[in-house]
Amino acid sequence: MSNLVTGEAVVLGLRAAKLPSRALAIALDLLVEVVALVVAVIAVAALTPDLDVAAGAAISLGLTVFFLVGLPVLVETLSRGRSLGKLVMGLRVVRSDGGPVRFRHSLVRGLVGFAEIVIFTGVPAVITSLVDSQGRRLGDIFSGSLVVRERVPGAGRGRGMLPALPPELMQSLGGELVALDLSAVPDALWLAIRQYLARLGELDPAVALGMAQRLAGDLVSYTGHPAPSGVHPAGYLGAVLTERQRREWARVTGAYGAGAPPQAPYQAPRPPAQPEFAQPAGPVQPQQAPRPAAPEPARPPQQSQPPHSAGGFAPPS
Repeated sequence: MSNLVTGEAVVLGLRAAKLPSRALAIALDLLVEVVALVVAVIAVAALTPDLDVAAGAAISLGLTVFFLVGLPVLVETLSRGRSLGKLVMGLRVVRSDGGPVRFRHSLVRGLVGFAEIVIFTGVPAVITSLVDSQGRRLGDIFSGSLVVRERVPGAGRGRGMLPALPPELMQSLGGELVALDLSAVPDALWLAIRQYLARLGELDPAVALGMAQRLAGDLVSYTGHPAPSGVHPAGYLGAVLTERQRREWARVTGAYGAGAPPQAPYQAPRPPAQPEFAQPAGPVQPQQAPRPAAPEPARPPQQSQPPHSAGGFAPPS
């Protein structure tokens, strides 16, 4: 088993492919490639009967390089490490950290594989696979890749996403989860717990149990409260993560704590009340609109009188 570690520090526990399954996958790929090459050469010869010898040799060499190097690299890159033979045998090429291969990995594997498998008839690949502990050939070593088994017999049996917890244990665990202080737990640990629980079904049972114990130990060191006995570490991590999500939801919605009073339903605001005036005693007389005042008659403009002298003499005009 290969202890591959992803970028999120998750041990995948994948099984490296052995020499017989890899040899069958390579033989199937070579058979398809050679048949396609022969068909292409025959088609070119039939379509260009007047082609000279030099041009025919150049075209044949180009087709050979394309079908034995270019096509495998292209297929392996686009399929993320699965050729036709590997798909039939349940194999896949991955990087050393467990991620999918890219073009540069497939290119190095294709170039080195053409030399060690086609030119030297596979002798270096067989010797290297027998010597290497993970069954890698020279192309895998130079490109930093590994061929693993995707379909492992019996891999789906005995693996659950989360171990089931008894109802009485969950009831007793609920009070302890509410009392936990999760403020000191860093975000990196929460991220590791979420990624572990998301990939729990892909891990080997022994590897999954060891990782759950380590993560639970780190969580206990921050909370200061030991995990209850009889609870599977993975189940305890899932329960604590659920409690944190419940608190986050309560914080967002504004309900702080389980004992918070329920909020009143929303009511539309009422319009402001009209001011009340004192009503006079007796019957209320209807108010009449004031009549407009009659316009005053226009007055003639007053003519200014010439000033009179004190002796009654008026100056000539």
